[in-house]
Amino acid sequence: MFSHIFVGVQDFDRAFDFYTRLMEVLGNTSRFCDRQRPWAGWQSQPGPRPLFVIGAPYDGNPHAAGNGQMVALLANDRATVDKAYRVALENGGASEGAPGLRPHYHEHYYGAYFRDPEGNKLCVVCHHP
Repeated sequence: MFSHIFVGVQDFDRAFDFYTRLMEVLGNTSRFCDRQRPWAGWQSQPGPRPLFVIGAPYDGNPHAAGNGQMVALLANDRATVDKAYRVALENGGASEGAPGLRPHYHEHYYGAYFRDPEGNKLCVVCHHP
């Protein structure tokens, strides 16, 4: 369904460090990084798409986190959701909901919600029992 998802950031170095650690936990590999532009992307396995990309807004205006927007990233198991949440908070993220079952979505939905250091809302979720 998706070719790529682009998330705007203002402090590229801080965001790059945050997402590098988060993507390592989720098993997503670095595809590119250009600090001059600045932008960077990771790919899921087996790849090459979809890509998750961070960078400065193309129009040159400052980044602003959206209200009602969220990117949900897949985890293979619940332990990975827990670890991703912990790594996010250890690296400047802010909690929006601790890991746990959310049966109002479906009986096996296990997710954690947080914001990156730029204020972008993210979820890491496992759909398996």
